[in-house]
Formats: sequence, structure tokens, C-alpha cells
Amino acid sequence: VRRDWKYPTTLLCIYGFFSTVKPLEPFLIPFLTGPDKNLTIEQVTNQIFPVWTYSYLAVLVPVFLLTDWLRYKPVVVFQCLVLFSTTAMLLWCNGVLEMQAMQFTYGVVTSCDVAYFTYLYSVVELKHYLKATSYCRTAQLLGYTVGSVLGQILVSFELMSYDNILVFTLVLTGIALIGSILLPMPKTSMFFHQMRSARGETDGEGSECELVVDYEKSAGFKMDFLQCFSSRTLLVWSAWWALATCGYNQTVNYVQSLWDYVEPSSNFTVYNGGVEALSNLFGAAAAYGIGFSSADWSRWGEVALGALSALEGGALFAMVFSANIWVCYCGYIIFKSLYMLLITIAMFQIAAGLNMERYALVFGANTFCALVLQTIITSVVVDSGGLGVDIVTQFTVYGTYFSIIALIFFLSGLYTTMCRKPETETQREYPEEMFKAEDDAQIIIGTKF
Repeated sequence: VRRDWKYPTTLLCIYGFFSTVKPLEPFLIPFLTGPDKNLTIEQVTNQIFPVWTYSYLAVLVPVFLLTDWLRYKPVVVFQCLVLFSTTAMLLWCNGVLEMQAMQFTYGVVTSCDVAYFTYLYSVVELKHYLKATSYCRTAQLLGYTVGSVLGQILVSFELMSYDNILVFTLVLTGIALIGSILLPMPKTSMFFHQMRSARGETDGEGSECELVVDYEKSAGFKMDFLQCFSSRTLLVWSAWWALATCGYNQTVNYVQSLWDYVEPSSNFTVYNGGVEALSNLFGAAAAYGIGFSSADWSRWGEVALGALSALEGGALFAMVFSANIWVCYCGYIIFKSLYMLLITIAMFQIAAGLNMERYALVFGANTFCALVLQTIITSVVVDSGGLGVDIVTQFTVYGTYFSIIALIFFLSGLYTTMCRKPETETQREYPEEMFKAEDDAQIIIGTKF
């Protein structure tokens, strides 16, 4: 499989593009609260949307393990099937319970995202990682942008009803499903099947060897995990990653509710699709442009995290208290662009001294911590079983949340800059791995944005 990297990469690009073209996604709140579903904004915000967070947390770890054990492709196909069923439920189901079931299945879809790039790295040689990653990530970004722009055009010019847009999305998902089925099956995986293709023993001997290898790798993972987080630098950047990603996900998940509150879609031509497209483009440009910066992030990184996190909090407060839809749109674009900028710096700082397997451990730990925090905030603040506060109070909480993050990291950064010497990279990882780590860092930055 690895001899011809262009074939699986092309199929994965086709899958990545057609599975991310979702024209209705920027208009989900107007669709659910309009005459099609006739739900209230309180039902959508406090009862339906929280299910996605709970579902994502519940299935994340099992899916992560199954993805490697099944060697990626089955999970990619499964993700597309569940995405198809999620869109179908959105089209044909009604009521709170049915929409909660739809959000549960979408949580399963989100948890399967890990299979996209891990599949790529299992069928492509290391020397082609950067180019293949760039192609596949570009296909996804193009899909998100095309979906947002297409949705805006279809809604603004009334070319399609919401139901017909969903039917069109089902067709696109069907094309993605065909691409996923045609993907070649990898022979190896990162953890469970790493040695299998290299063994030529009998079945009995092979099974015994595999048990030994798995035991040794699991012990090695524990050592790697402890060593990774023994570095203060990596710990600080990981903490910001988890905290900021939690707040970012909450903001993105509920921002349409705020827009609908500020300017109800029933008496205003919404431009949600255009705003999402612009935020993606500006965010990608910010993430790309930071690669040309010569700043010493190991020294000034924490101060930058604090200062720019404060701007994120300010953008959220402006969205809440302006009561103007255009200020809300601009604040969202600024917020999303700043997050993409900072998460790119964080990913590079973490990846610069780690090989790919250790980065996978750190990435998984950070994502899980962010999801646990998000679940706590959702259950306490958003869920109708908790406080169930209104959308304005929610975004006031999110603005305060980012302000606290900003204060903590800014003060910590000042203390580190004045009183401590920055850690050297050799303290974080073995020197002989540094050359490969730089390549991995570039791959990872391309993977995210």
C-alpha cells in the first residue's frame, strides 16, 4: 500500500471534501426553531445540544482504541455511515427526543475524526507525510468553506428549502461513502498491529510474540506519558490547549443561538454561512502566517497566550453586550482566528520535541481533558438539568472564562520571563530525535489547519 501514496491520498481527499460540505450547518438554529421543526430556542440550547458533548465524551476512548485495532479504514467507513444517518434523522425526525438521538449520533461522528489522519499515516511513507497531510487538510478546509458559502447562497436567494438542502447533503455524503469504501486496507497500525506484518512465524508463535509486544508497548506508553508531562513547558502549553479548546468548543456550539437571540432569523436575512466561511479563511491565514514568525515562543509564549486570550474574552463580551448582529459576526471572526493562531503555536511548541507516537499520547490526553471540562460546564451551566441559564448568561460565562485563562497565563508568563530561564529542548526529549521532531511538528500543524 505504501508504494503508491497518491491513490489512497486522492481517495481520502475525496472523502474529506464531500463529508465536510454541510450547507445547512451554519443555519441549524433557524432550521430547528423555524416551521420545519418548530422547536423553541430553549429546547435546542438547553436540552438538545448538550447531548453532543455527553456522547462525544462517552465514545471517545472506545473509538480511539477501536480505530487502531481495526486499522482505521472500517472506522472511516463507519463514520460516513453514521454521518449519513445523522443527516437523515435531521431531515425526517421531529421532536426533542429524536433530535437528542440525532445529536448522540453526531457525537459518534465527531469521535471518529481521529481515523482520518491516522489512516493516512498508516498507508503513506514518512517522506510523503507533509505533502499528503497538506492535501487532505486542504480538502477538508475547502469542504467546510464551500459548504458555508453554498449554504449562504442557497438560503439568501431562496434557491432551496432547508429540507432540500439536507437531501443534497445526503447525496454528497453518499459520494464520500463510495470514496471511503474504495480506500485500501492498511496492513499496520500505530499500536496494536505494528509488528504483525513483519512476523513470519506460525500462528501460535505469532500470537505469543504479539502478547509480549503489546505488553512492552503498554509499559512504554506509561513511561512516555510520564516523561512527556514532566516538562513544565509542555505542561503549560497542554494546560492552555485543554482550557482554551473547551471554551472554543462551547462558543462554536452555541454561537448560533446567540446570533438568533440578537437578531431573530424570522425577521432578518442571516449571514451565518458567510461568517463561517470568512472565519475559516482568516483562521487558516493566521495559522499559516505564524509559521513565518521569528518570535521566541519558548520565552514569550505564555505572555502571548495571556494577552491574546484576553482579546478572545473581549471579543466574547463585545458579542454579548453590543446587541448588534454585525458586532457579533465580527467578534466571532476575531475569536476564531485568534484561537486558530494560538492553537497552532501550542501544537508546534508541544510537537517540537516529540516523535509522532508521543505526540499522539499528548494530543489524546489534551483532547480528553478539554472534553471533560466541556462536559462539566455543559452539565452545570447549559443543561436544563443544571442551571440551564439563558444564552446571554452563557456567553458572559465564556467571556469570563477566557479572561481568567488570560490572567493566569499572563502572570505566569511574566514570572517565567523575569525569574526563570526557558527550558531547552534537550530537557524535553532526546537530542537524537530532534531532527524528526521538526518534521513531525510541520506535519501536525498542517494536520490541524
